Amino acid sequence: MGIRLTGSLAKQILRRSSKSFDVPKGFLAVYVGETEKKRYMVPVSYLNKPVFQDLLSKAEEEFGFDHPMGGLTIPCREDTFIQVTSSLSRS
Repeated sequence: MGIRLTGSLAKQILRRSSKSFDVPKGFLAVYVGETEKKRYMVPVSYLNKPVFQDLLSKAEEEFGFDHPMGGLTIPCREDTFIQVTSSLSRS
């Protein structure tokens, strides 16, 4: 079960993330962790993947879409995030 990103919602996420420092074109900044946040760069193509959308849905429930750190904040364990993104990079 994932969220469906509309064009305007995806643009809002990208606009806020691209304001982060040193974000290469085609990527977005993501802060991951339950307490201490670690910054990752992920390809924007992940926004269309159902498993990544599940993480975004959890982030929306906890933080909404007002991310004070500049990039997306995903409140999951870092090892879970790495496992998810590793599976996406192999597919």
